[in-house]
Amino acid sequence: TPPHPALPIPPHRLPFPSHTPPRGDPMRSALLLCALAASAALADPIPVRLERTDDGWRLLRGGEPYVIRGAGGSNDLELLAESGGNSIRTWGVGPETRALLDRAHELGLTVTLGIWLQHERHGFDYDDPKRLAQQAETVRRAVLEHRDHPALLAWGLGNEMENDTAGEKPALWAHLQELAAMVKELDPHHPTMTVIAEIGADKAAKIHRLCPDIDIVGINAYGGAPTVGRRYAEQARRAAGEPVRPYVVTEFGTTGQWEVRKEPWGAPVEPTSTAKGAHYRAAAEAVLRDPLALGSYVFLWGHKQEATATWHGMFLPTGEKLEPVDVMTEVWTGEPPENRSPRIERLELVGGNVRAPGSTLEARLSASDPDGDPLEVEWFLKHEQTEYKSGGDDEAVPPRVEGALRSGSLSGAQVRLPRREGGYRLFVIVRDGKGAAATGNLTLYAGDPTPTPTPT
Repeated sequence: TPPHPALPIPPHRLPFPSHTPPRGDPMRSALLLCALAASAALADPIPVRLERTDDGWRLLRGGEPYVIRGAGGSNDLELLAESGGNSIRTWGVGPETRALLDRAHELGLTVTLGIWLQHERHGFDYDDPKRLAQQAETVRRAVLEHRDHPALLAWGLGNEMENDTAGEKPALWAHLQELAAMVKELDPHHPTMTVIAEIGADKAAKIHRLCPDIDIVGINAYGGAPTVGRRYAEQARRAAGEPVRPYVVTEFGTTGQWEVRKEPWGAPVEPTSTAKGAHYRAAAEAVLRDPLALGSYVFLWGHKQEATATWHGMFLPTGEKLEPVDVMTEVWTGEPPENRSPRIERLELVGGNVRAPGSTLEARLSASDPDGDPLEVEWFLKHEQTEYKSGGDDEAVPPRVEGALRSGSLSGAQVRLPRREGGYRLFVIVRDGKGAAATGNLTLYAGDPTPTPTPT
């Protein structure tokens, strides 16, 4: 294959002064040579390889041991680096990928570059040779375009594409092996990884048996993240014996909305941001203790609507960080951040959470700030999500209920339910005014949530 062209330096990184010398000036020529030299240096890949140890594996990047202290997402990379993170994980390749790689490299971060593999629940068919060939070409082009970037750590082939009907098809695993072999031929300097949703249905065993060119097993785990390493090793050994391949926990965070208690009307019960922090810590520390683990990527270094707008995000849409950011900073650096997030010690309703439409209810709140900062509070009522998607698929953001809040303070709130029957959620956000916050919510139902029996 032809050599990859040198990566251009983005305009904001060119080492020219604000007033560039005119053409013919010796200073201009010298500066241009510096820029070209920097561009050529940026094109040199940093080799990454796996090394077996007495009891497991480790990554070597540029010949030096490298433990992944990563996050999924690309928001606020400066804060990630300041917090002790050293890597990000992406899910796909697009027009913005080059700029993201450049920015990561500028901040001393690496990138596990995800290449999206299609899902059958979205209409793909792993038994269709034509579509497999098209997907392989997409992978080939992505590797050729980005294989020489010094920020590149590993290739992430797909994300949870086995987590539907495709997982039972031999064609999916055969295709994954073909892709991994192709990637290793095109780029022998970076390991291959695929990402599965937990390890049910013997998925880790299938990778060991059927995909010899997958170097690293990426596992997305939430409620089971603190124990996934032990369970993974047991499954892999039963299937293939030794050596068990190294793994990375490629997504972890709070317990997922599919794993928690549900209300009778189907609404999952979400922990506060303060309570979530403990689960983040348990998962991250378990991975660091496991010699088979190469590290982890916390989810999500950003925000998104998934069951609620606050479930998995480590930041609010308005930019404030939450308790999980503080926890990961301490895990990565051994020290808490200078400004710590507010905490919610108690959030509860007075009385039950099923009420008559139009009735008024009271919520009680106890919140504090570890640094003694004065706190501000925001309360609001939203409609409950009407359609919970799977696998992180896009969800519509439920609207707020205007005019529902009667009063709100740091001690609690009074809210009037709409007269329209259905599920609702009362949210509270506590902010310290310095870029940190805490969140919590309460599930509510106006009317009778008992399902109407279906006539027989």
